[in-house]
Amino acid sequence: MQRRDFLLIGIGGIVISGTVPLALMARESPKIQVLDTHIHFFDETRPTAPPRLKEGKPLPRPILPDDLKKIAQPLGVVGAIIIEASPLLEDNQWWLDLAAKDAFIAGVVGRLDPAADDFEKNLRRFAGNPLFRGIRISHNDVKTGLNGTLVDRLKLMVELDLALEVNGGPDMPADVAILAAKLPKLRIAINHAANLRIDGKEPPRKWREGMEAAANHPNVYCKVSALVEQTGQKPAPRDVAYYRPVLDTLWTLFGEDRLIFGSNWPISNGGAPYETVLGIVSDYFTEKGEKAAARFFLGNAQAVYGLRKR
Repeated sequence: MQRRDFLLIGIGGIVISGTVPLALMARESPKIQVLDTHIHFFDETRPTAPPRLKEGKPLPRPILPDDLKKIAQPLGVVGAIIIEASPLLEDNQWWLDLAAKDAFIAGVVGRLDPAADDFEKNLRRFAGNPLFRGIRISHNDVKTGLNGTLVDRLKLMVELDLALEVNGGPDMPADVAILAAKLPKLRIAINHAANLRIDGKEPPRKWREGMEAAANHPNVYCKVSALVEQTGQKPAPRDVAYYRPVLDTLWTLFGEDRLIFGSNWPISNGGAPYETVLGIVSDYFTEKGEKAAARFFLGNAQAVYGLRKR
């Protein structure tokens, strides 16, 4: 099976049998396909590269597609989507340049300020590249823009067939629900299950209610990502039982058609190695059957991002 074909293969073309963990199966069968929808790349050696603000210190070396492929491809990962990690406008072009050089990259979700005067111009500019599949904004962008120009501006994303990702805390989904109601044709992906702290217990009622409000809109998806980081433990627990209360809630609310896989690598290394990150969700979703696992690991991402053949 050729890499360039995977984006157009239907769900039935992905073979996942029984309940064997996908990370193990991937070593045995070239037919297992996983698309990682949440990857960040960094290269601070670039003259225009922004400093990494949270860590407060530079990376020892660039982190680029080849670094990901070394650890992910042996586990059955056949592609990845770059997610923005910089406020600089021209870094959108850098991510697109990385994608153009490597067919492993299925697409780019960039970063643009929806309140900026040049938002429409820049959105049209980057959307001219078919690898540009959407933008990510913050909860604050949504919250402050709902009563302003945000909704009208985001209508262009529907016209351009782009997806919107929203990153924020556990109170974010309630505002995503409002936005989704105003823009029912805009595909929206909640990042990191709304960054809920995971402690092995039943999730808080307020988070569940917000997620339920968002899930009531069929154009809202949830990215199951950053699980290990949200435990606050290093290493994070490997047993899927620790994450099951949250995963069960997401499954109940979004079902098999609107949950998508993302690792949040290399940030995820702060909680666990890549194999653990993939293994946790593999254990859970293979229990749900081959159709559900196929949708989670690839099919739903195709629907969210409108991925195109390379």
